[in-house]
Formats: sequence, structure tokens, C-alpha cells
Amino acid sequence: MEALESLKEINESVCPNDGFLDQLKLFEEMGFKIDTSSPLYRRFRLKLLGQSYKVGEKIGNHVFEDDPGVARQPNPNQELSGKEKTLKTAYRCKKCRRIVAAQDNVIGHTPGEGNSSFAWHDKRKGHTHNKEQDCSSLYVEPLKWMTPVEDGALEGKLSCIHCGARLGYFNWSGIQCNCGSWITPAFQISKSKVDVSTI
Repeated sequence: MEALESLKEINESVCPNDGFLDQLKLFEEMGFKIDTSSPLYRRFRLKLLGQSYKVGEKIGNHVFEDDPGVARQPNPNQELSGKEKTLKTAYRCKKCRRIVAAQDNVIGHTPGEGNSSFAWHDKRKGHTHNKEQDCSSLYVEPLKWMTPVEDGALEGKLSCIHCGARLGYFNWSGIQCNCGSWITPAFQISKSKVDVSTI
């Protein structure tokens, strides 16, 4: 941002678009390096994916994250480092115990973020959102097991690919979390439908 201010001193008409400024801010927040595993980067990527869907672009399976319930083949040429041996949190379908998401797939959000935009609606209906309350859902990246998402639906149910148990809901236009935060696009898994384990 300092560089932008320096440019504006030289030429007042310098005005990069908002998207570029958002990317610069993200780059700064990530410590001036691109870290594709960063939660900030993953949230930004999901936001871009939602914008692409909104303008009518076909979202291909190649942008979906790998199915965490499918075991990956280890690479024999690569030795496991101590970092790779650490246990990771996984979310399993309560009915059949299949892994449906890993902690790396979860997109965090700030409780109550964006809630002020819906204050008129909440007052009219008498709803209140408690920012201190734990969220009742997980919001994840689109995963390869989510067949209705892959088929191009705008919204629908998310069911376990193994047993068919209903796990949650998705909506490219967004879903409001019980904490008040608006998540767009939203791939919601109800915490009451999954068990937490380690892999």
C-alpha cells in the first residue's frame, strides 16, 4: 500500500481496481508470500469461485478440492517429513463413518460478519443472533463428492456419497450462519450430522 501512495504522489490519477487492491491486501496479510494453504487464501479463492458462478461461468470439477474420504496413494519417491506425520482433524458422517471433510477444507468466518446488512429483516421477524454462540455448521470448500454441486445446481442438499445421509445444504448465493454471518457461496455441513476424529 505504501507503493501505491508513492505512485499517487507522482501521478494523482493512479487508481487500481478494487480486485487488485483486495489481492494486495491479502498478500500483505499473508506476510508478502503466496501460501495456498492459508485460510485467508482459501476464503479468497472461494469468493472468486462464487463470483465466477454468479456471472454464469461453468464451474468444472477441476476446481473442487479432493475428496478427503478417498485414500491418496503415497508417493514412493517422497519421504514423509515430521510435518506430514501430524494428525489432522477429520469430520465423519455419523451414520456410516466415512470422512466427508478435513480441517483443511473448512472455511472460517467471523461471527456476525455482514449481519448489519440483514438487520432490517431480523428486526421485522424478531430474530436475534448471538455472536458468542458456537456456529452449528461447518462451511467447507466444494469437494469432489458433492455431486449436486458438480451437476451445476444453484442450491440443494448435501448428502453423504456413501450412505445417502443428509449432511447439510449448499447455496451459491449464500447462507446465513446461526451466528449471523453471511457466507457466500456456502457449502454447509451441520455439526450435528458429523463426528470429529483424527486421521
